Amino acid sequence: MEVRYSPDQQSYQTMDTAQLRKAFLVEDLFQPDTVAMLYSDADRAIIGSAVPAQKSLKLESSKKEMAAEYFAERREIGVFNIGSAGSIRVDGKEYPMQYKDALYIGRGSKEILFTSADAKAPAAFYFVSYPAHREYPATHMTIAQATAVQLGSDKDANKRSLHKYVFTEGIKSCQLVMGLTELAEGSVWNTMPSHTHIRRSEVYMYFNLDPDSFVVHLMGKPAETRNLIIRNRQATISPSWSIHAGAGTKSYSFVWAMGGENQDFDDMDKVPMRDLT
Repeated sequence: MEVRYSPDQQSYQTMDTAQLRKAFLVEDLFQPDTVAMLYSDADRAIIGSAVPAQKSLKLESSKKEMAAEYFAERREIGVFNIGSAGSIRVDGKEYPMQYKDALYIGRGSKEILFTSADAKAPAAFYFVSYPAHREYPATHMTIAQATAVQLGSDKDANKRSLHKYVFTEGIKSCQLVMGLTELAEGSVWNTMPSHTHIRRSEVYMYFNLDPDSFVVHLMGKPAETRNLIIRNRQATISPSWSIHAGAGTKSYSFVWAMGGENQDFDDMDKVPMRDLT
């Protein structure tokens, strides 16, 4: 497991492109027959993926970094499938996972196995985990069951559907808030006007981008913005002090996940468009 320490809101201003990418971008996800994980000091998030092709994959604790007998001993997990059909088995119970399905896995779950329905067209499981101080039951949700909010407009090129899965009025969790946003054809901007939320960090994972497309992800303090070029199935860590917004070369989708001391989805400090520099 890679361990990542985020720069503070002063030091990032002196970093070049390579340093910013190394600090904030998660590039090596979704490798066949591999569970890839990164441990971030931002709210102690673990960002990971599992692509079970030729075999099932078990989610196991990395004892050096986690000091736990099993992964969810003191953690909760939100999982999305952005690939073909598969399933997740949690302590012997099987949860079928179609494209854009989510599964919440609560603290205390001991055995977690990822499987694909077809080795030639494997599932692609993406997960984010945060520490948890109480237990909630494993809960499966399809995109049709998620709470959908329509945002933006065609004229502003930011028309998008925001789907809330894990939040106060949806799947119950300890601190995790998680969902999926899809941009309409012809729209490219996400999360504009931008915002920060000092009470929690956030992780974005972009997907549905072809090899020649990318997203220019904006980050940093409102008066000192920086950008990251992000390609398909890559993620970025957004500390609590940083804005997070972006524009793509075409429409795309992304999974967002937040953790911290507040689960109120609307608890954010919005930044007027004119204040960005």
